[in-house]
Amino acid sequence: MADDFSFEITQSIGTVAEGKGGWSMELNLVSWGGRPAKYDLRSWSPDHEKMGKGITLTKEELIALKDLLNKVEL
Repeated sequence: MADDFSFEITQSIGTVAEGKGGWSMELNLVSWGGRPAKYDLRSWSPDHEKMGKGITLTKEELIALKDLLNKVEL
């Protein structure tokens, strides 16, 4: 089953933070297993061959998160 794992970064939106060893936390549109792309926030190695744990959101979920973050006082 691990052989079926595939992904494609269809659009790089931006980098949130840079980490150790060149890894960076990025927001991208990613197609997982050939399915329609979703918004994805996770850490990536410099060559995008390895990734850390992350969160994948639909457009509607991203809008809801944006609305919540707009209410946070920093």
